[in-house]
Amino acid sequence: MAGVHVPVLLEECIAGLNIDPDGIYVDGTLGRGGHSQAIVQRLQKGRLIAIDRDEAAIDEAGERLRPWAGRVTLVRDNFRNLSAILDGLGVAKVDGMLFDLGVSSPQLDDSERGFSYTRDAPLDMRMDRQSPLTARTVVNEWDEGSLRRIFFQYGEERYAARIAAAIVRRRGEKPLETTFELVDVIRSAMPAPALREKQHPAKRCFQALRIAVNEELDSLSDMLDTAMDRLNPGGRLCVISFHSLEDRLVKNAIRARENGCTCPPEFPVCVCGFHQTMRSVTRKPVTPSEEELARNPRARSAKLRVAERL
Repeated sequence: MAGVHVPVLLEECIAGLNIDPDGIYVDGTLGRGGHSQAIVQRLQKGRLIAIDRDEAAIDEAGERLRPWAGRVTLVRDNFRNLSAILDGLGVAKVDGMLFDLGVSSPQLDDSERGFSYTRDAPLDMRMDRQSPLTARTVVNEWDEGSLRRIFFQYGEERYAARIAAAIVRRRGEKPLETTFELVDVIRSAMPAPALREKQHPAKRCFQALRIAVNEELDSLSDMLDTAMDRLNPGGRLCVISFHSLEDRLVKNAIRARENGCTCPPEFPVCVCGFHQTMRSVTRKPVTPSEEELARNPRARSAKLRVAERL
């Protein structure tokens, strides 16, 4: 499976988008183009705007989507700039948007990117390789309190304080340069019972570093603040998340547009001025089937939420 991009919840996303063949759609996380290809294949006079901040993704997906080049616009940018991107293209509203959050399989499997705790590589973790902030900078230059905070908040790591302290001690001897050096420090800071758990001991800290390096949660919040206002009535927003922090942001953003009335329950009518603009299409998030998990184990934590513009 190394280097192969397997689009997660593909059929569920296509069903959720409820594609109009003549509509305008946004794939805000192009990746290697699996979701984009499935969308554009269903368009006739429609248009797909595909966004990614990873130059390698734009190049590789561009080749995959070449047969539909006349209906696809590729944009190298961060989806947090969604409104500016659409304004620059002269597009006021679209008929559907898809965001597949997190890191793609090719990024994980690229030995130079430093996303994986199972491959030795330079501490990088940048989705946009022109960005100045790397995991090496965070690990070697951020103070102990900041490291403890991101491990706890972004990784939900219960041993965040011990790991942050261990990193500061180790980097005092020499800078940490590679993923395996960092894994070694993380292991050294954790008690024996934690090392026997099924989950890799470095998983939560690597997630936290990746989120911090790429400002993932801030980018997601910025996108959610604007995406729903750029949908036509009946347009769908589909978001695939891979951990609870992302899913909570998505769920709360939809809920605020769906049921954001702040009036006390005893009030006979709403006086707070809330106006519902979205409705959830699925009551609970959609998760991968056992069949999909057998084909693609990396989809195990995926959750898809779908909402429709009213």
